[in-house]
Amino acid sequence: MTSFTPKHFHNIPLSVLDLAPITEGSDASQSFKNSVELAQHTEEWGFHRYWLAEHHNMPGIASSATSVVIGHIAGATKHIRVGSGGIMLPNHAPLMIAEQFGTLEAMYPGRIDLGLGRAPGSDQATAYALRRTLQSRGEDFPELVEELEGYFAGGESARVRAFPGEGADIPIWLLGSSGFSAQLAAHKGLPFAFASHFAAEYTLPALRLYRDNFKPSEILKKPYAMVGVNVIAADTEEKAQFLATSQQQQFLSLRRGAPTPLKPPVENLEEVVSSYELASLSQSLDSRTTLVGTKETVKKKLEQFLAETEADEMIINSQIYDQQDRLRSYEIVAELLEV
Repeated sequence: MTSFTPKHFHNIPLSVLDLAPITEGSDASQSFKNSVELAQHTEEWGFHRYWLAEHHNMPGIASSATSVVIGHIAGATKHIRVGSGGIMLPNHAPLMIAEQFGTLEAMYPGRIDLGLGRAPGSDQATAYALRRTLQSRGEDFPELVEELEGYFAGGESARVRAFPGEGADIPIWLLGSSGFSAQLAAHKGLPFAFASHFAAEYTLPALRLYRDNFKPSEILKKPYAMVGVNVIAADTEEKAQFLATSQQQQFLSLRRGAPTPLKPPVENLEEVVSSYELASLSQSLDSRTTLVGTKETVKKKLEQFLAETEADEMIINSQIYDQQDRLRSYEIVAELLEV
């Protein structure tokens, strides 16, 4: 891998990935209120961008209409960048995404990001319900990105043009959990975000592919890579470990094929899951990218992961049941920026 100047996490941008959790006993309306509150606080605390992700058929995630929620968050904040982490492009006509994000950029100039993924963000039955056909596949992703870029570039000779959208200066990111999007981002000279928060073992190979094959473009002269990290921070190790059981239960419900709202934490996870499921958690929530503990613990692990990846930016996901505990977790990370 290309050599890099050592980075320190308090000198690189830290951002927020909000999965807009719907907690057990609550609803989407409360989820959006919580997201606004989190966005306003993290903006004050110095976080760089605030991304929301497209998921469908998930009773614990409220951001399925991702463009709408992005507008809601951008309207409630002042300067933090707001965007998608990501829009699953095969689910949509590129023209509609160009128009939606062109509209967002017109409303909130200079603050909108467009992160693109190629997965369905759901199961195959839901993908069919979204697309009405499964002829649109992940392999078509490069052509879909090209078409979307064409709508932003525009031109009077084009038969179909995006209004709003044409001429909009909206940063496009490619997102991935494997090498496919890493290579495409490198080829196109685009920034790349890797889902290391749930695909830790593929992180370094994907970053190597991206950096080794990067071609400078009008957008980027050198590679720019962001990595995802789960952080569950609290004022004691015991409380952090307790809070982390909500995310652990959420991952296991996905593994079982029966997703649920985000459940409250439990004192003893072994009472609600099998020993086999406990073992599988270490794969999904790798300790390198799922950081659970006090400020000191999180600081040490963030430094280790940054040294390992040489990332240009980190985006932090904190699936925590109680809103005040979630705010406190991000506040602890923000305090590290001041060190």
